[in-house]
Amino acid sequence: MRRSGVLLPVTSLPSRFGIGTFSKEAYAFVDFLKEAGQKLWQILPLGPTGYGDSPYQAFSTFAGNPYLIDLEELIENGWLTEECENTDWGGSKSYVDYEKMYQGRFPLLRKAYHNSHIAENAEFIAFCEENDWWLSDYALFMAIKDSQGGASFLEWDAPLKLREPEAIRRCRHELSDEICFWQFLQYLFAKQWQALKAYANGKGISIIGDIPIYVALDSADTWSHPELFQLSEGCVPKAVAGVPPDAFSATGQLWGNPLYDWEYHKKTGYDWWILRIGYSYRLYDIVRVDHFRGFEAYFSIPYGDETAVNGHWEKGPDFELFAAMKMKLGKKEMIAEDLGVITPPVRKMIKKCGYPGMKVLQFAFDSYDSEYLPHNYDKNCIVYTGTHDNQTTRGWYEENNRKVQKYIREYLRVKSGKDVVEAMIATAMSSTAGTAVIPMQDWLGLGREARMNFPSTLGDNWKWRLTDGQLTDALAAHMKDVTETYCR
Repeated sequence: MRRSGVLLPVTSLPSRFGIGTFSKEAYAFVDFLKEAGQKLWQILPLGPTGYGDSPYQAFSTFAGNPYLIDLEELIENGWLTEECENTDWGGSKSYVDYEKMYQGRFPLLRKAYHNSHIAENAEFIAFCEENDWWLSDYALFMAIKDSQGGASFLEWDAPLKLREPEAIRRCRHELSDEICFWQFLQYLFAKQWQALKAYANGKGISIIGDIPIYVALDSADTWSHPELFQLSEGCVPKAVAGVPPDAFSATGQLWGNPLYDWEYHKKTGYDWWILRIGYSYRLYDIVRVDHFRGFEAYFSIPYGDETAVNGHWEKGPDFELFAAMKMKLGKKEMIAEDLGVITPPVRKMIKKCGYPGMKVLQFAFDSYDSEYLPHNYDKNCIVYTGTHDNQTTRGWYEENNRKVQKYIREYLRVKSGKDVVEAMIATAMSSTAGTAVIPMQDWLGLGREARMNFPSTLGDNWKWRLTDGQLTDALAAHMKDVTETYCR
């Protein structure tokens, strides 16, 4: 089946309160996708973000981001009133101000918690019991973190850092109300997200979720299950994740995530991974796994290094992990993020898995016979004009040199640069790829001001948002026309 969809993070939706949420604007966006003839909505990871605001560095693999909770619903419940209107959400409707978000949202959520009397709610109690296998540790982790002024768990006193039973028992008692608050946030997140997902599915829209291959070092997962990772005594990593130097970075990329102890995972039949992926399919219809090549071989960088220069490759679990998943979970729809330098062993693993890989048109014009050029595609792939890590297509074209711009225009058969974005979308949609996903910024023809992320940088990422009035009936009609023209 040929199909298409739109890439748009939930945080990029319009709303009154500084960031996109599971609000009426999210439901309106689903309606827009339906009118535009789309079948897919691809989002970024939904986890609770920490330092740097990256959705790929979350405090938990299983928890949801409290920023995404719809405050309108809390007002309707009578748990909040005019406080939301009087909160400073930042001065721009086009960009998220994460500092203002942190300062403004959590006091409101705490007030809603105290007004909710949620501890007496049978549905809340059932939610906590059903999710106790991850929620208990996560809520405790966040409660302790707040009591420690937000410090990384690696800086906590040894009894807490190492989860000594008496220290944990004391914290569960002393911080019981705070623990309940963090459980309350996850209850709201899950209830609102599942309602939105059900609405999208009812409109014929499937959700593509995105999960990072790694977990954050300062996370409930690392703290509560150190046996899963390559850690020395004191929970200090032996090595961390990243990628080697290449044409884009002379020193590589140092991500800093703890690496998995794959020998341990193998001994347990990959139980944690099966649990993680299975849980992901409760949240999403299709799962995109970031940095898929890391399952065949992963780049190991000595902990404490400031660059990735001294790293080396280590063997990963390869297809064995996915065979175990298929045995336990059955056949699931998954996308392998296979961008970057892909070796023959990685290609072999992906082919054996049968998952579609990604083709990004912006990568297609570095050579005259790139694998990203549409005439080289097979059907089992997903084509994008660009991703969240790329410049917008308009910005990308404008930033290229004249020689590359000329090649782009020649390949797309257009005479003017102003026609490149539309031609790129048409080229993706007309390709043989079974699925095409176009970032919302490209449908809108936006420039570099709408870029979502600059990889390996901090401070100016994950901020761009739609504003009211950008998603018009005319745009939906145009998207539907292009989609039907190419039988998607």
